[in-house]
Amino acid sequence: MIARFVGHVFPPRAPWCALALPALLLSAGPALAAWPESLDTPVVTLGASALAIIGLAGGSYVLRLRQRLTALQVRLGIAGKAGARVGGRMPSERARDWHFRVAAEAGHSLEGWVDLEGRLYWVNQAIERYTGQPVDVVLAGDFVDLVVYERDRAYCRDQIRQALSSGVAAEFELRLVNGRGSVQWMACYWQPVRSDDGALLGLRATMSDIQARKEAEFKLLESVAALRRAQALSEHYLRRSNEERSRLSALLDVVRMGILFMDTDRRVVYCNRTFCEIWGLPDGERFVGVRDVALQKHALALIEDGAGYQQHVSRVLLCREPSEPFEIHFSDGRVVTDFSRIVPGPDGTRAIGRIWVFEDITEQRRVANQLLHLAERDPLTNLFNRRRFHEELERMLADGRRHREGVGLLAIDLDGFKPVNDSHGHQAGDEVLIGLAGAVASVVRRNEMFFRMGGDEFAILVPAAEPQGLAELARRVCACIAGLDFSFGRGQGKATVTASIGIALSTRHGEDGECLIGAADRGMYRAKALGGNCWEFARDVVCAPID
Repeated sequence: MIARFVGHVFPPRAPWCALALPALLLSAGPALAAWPESLDTPVVTLGASALAIIGLAGGSYVLRLRQRLTALQVRLGIAGKAGARVGGRMPSERARDWHFRVAAEAGHSLEGWVDLEGRLYWVNQAIERYTGQPVDVVLAGDFVDLVVYERDRAYCRDQIRQALSSGVAAEFELRLVNGRGSVQWMACYWQPVRSDDGALLGLRATMSDIQARKEAEFKLLESVAALRRAQALSEHYLRRSNEERSRLSALLDVVRMGILFMDTDRRVVYCNRTFCEIWGLPDGERFVGVRDVALQKHALALIEDGAGYQQHVSRVLLCREPSEPFEIHFSDGRVVTDFSRIVPGPDGTRAIGRIWVFEDITEQRRVANQLLHLAERDPLTNLFNRRRFHEELERMLADGRRHREGVGLLAIDLDGFKPVNDSHGHQAGDEVLIGLAGAVASVVRRNEMFFRMGGDEFAILVPAAEPQGLAELARRVCACIAGLDFSFGRGQGKATVTASIGIALSTRHGEDGECLIGAADRGMYRAKALGGNCWEFARDVVCAPID
């Protein structure tokens, strides 16, 4: 009977039944050995063994039954899901909850449920992947303090309060703290959960990983910021460049020189206001980009020697060295100088163009000529003065020595000039000197130079002179002066003057300037001693000729 019971509980197909019965009988041996000897009878022993075997079999049967019930529940769940899918019946509340949990745990997003008090009462296993915190730890404490980044906690709580109070879905972004101490950007979607009657039950929180997107956004923002900084810097440098250009343009417009920049293709890059004024051009901006041939064509109509100017420009363009100043004579009498040089580039290895500088020196030349005139001309008679006399004397003596020619000197002193001053005044004397200078200048030849040495003393220098020619010149001068009559207005009368002339020749009286002057003075004094209105050669040789 015991064997049949055991066989019913433990079917023979179970592989472990063959080993279970001996094991059970052996395990009961120690317990039977501990019984009192009064009970150690065959009936009692057999009964106790049977009870032990029955107890062990019952426990095993209960364990086996629970396993079968669990497997049956799983099969019923699968069958229920299939029935809902095939038959169209709605799954039960327990099955829906099971389906949701399976889907929530299997997804990559972080899913959670928040109650009306703002506490998290369920979250899936993704919380551990993103934050390193176990599910039970997060549910046991304040999830905001545990997993949300410190700077985003107040914002997160505020969003939960707004979602619970308004019952409207909300989307925002926040950062979670992971187990390594770094932050993880998450996109959050808070969706209200309502019952069938519309009552708010809580919030469903769905969070998706947007760390890669945020990093890309940050890199993009950094790139945009770098571009904006570069743009701002570029605008700053452009503004500075424009300001410098304006200042330079204003400076070049103030400079009284014409400035012309040409590029390597000989096109106008810049020209200032003075350049346009010199060449009679309109606003300089109109000529930016114009070739040099167009400017030359306009210039040739204004200058006297067009061919010479073109040759000058061609020579300058072939040379890399700065050009020498070149005078351009305009048809209207103006004189302009130009200067040119190559403009090197920033690296200094190649040229970026050429600069031309034009200066109108008409007024300077006029002032210089006036100063020169004042420096070497007598202001009263406009004859060359004593300073110019000495310069020309040395020059003519040097030329005479080089060509072995004589230099003649006529020293002239007026006779009767002092009475004119005493009787008629210095103004009358000035009129006599001015009239005499004009009359004698008409007698002097082109290669002969007439000087006023001071007071009533005059001199004439004659290059390549001979005694006969000097005597003839002295005769003409004496006759010219003696034939002059001077009238000094109403009631002031008339006056005449004559001249005493001394003649010296460098080949006779010395090739030194002082010697020649001394000899001419002695000849003049001899003529004055003879009564004036005559001329005399110096008769003594004071200085020996210079070889």
